[in-house]
Amino acid sequence: MTLIGLVMNVMLAGLLLAALAMGWRLNRRLQVLRDSHDGFEAAVRDLNVAAARAEQGLADLRAATDEATDLLSDRIEKGRKLAQTLERQTDRLERLVDNPPPARAGAAAALDAVTERRLGALLAAARDARPERAAPDLRPPLRSMPPRRRTVEDELFDDEPLGLGDDLRGVRR
Repeated sequence: MTLIGLVMNVMLAGLLLAALAMGWRLNRRLQVLRDSHDGFEAAVRDLNVAAARAEQGLADLRAATDEATDLLSDRIEKGRKLAQTLERQTDRLERLVDNPPPARAGAAAALDAVTERRLGALLAAARDARPERAAPDLRPPLRSMPPRRRTVEDELFDDEPLGLGDDLRGVRR
């Protein structure tokens, strides 16, 4: 072999080694790229699952909102109807109190008295049925007293709600 052939072979071997080093570096970079691509693919899959869950959550929220809206609108409508009914009854009661019919004036007063007695009896029964919350008294009673009758003053100063028989004259809305 001549010197030129030997130099050419060495140069060829050097070029082959340089190509091998470049191939090795390129393979490492491609491996990093493949790994990052796999990580990116997993992240996209996770994002897809999260988006599907969010869509389902939004659909559930819409359904719950629609149901609550329907329920609330039904209740508002019922409340309006009840308010109108109450207003009509209040107006009718005001008219009856302001201008009682002559033939029924005594009957209305009797009805109010009966209603007032019934409400008083119901309130007394409710008061008696309510359990006492005071601490028990362990001392023996001094003497037993008969139950006291209620007087007009007791009824005047009770904190009871107004009954149906109370005077509504002069009450305007």
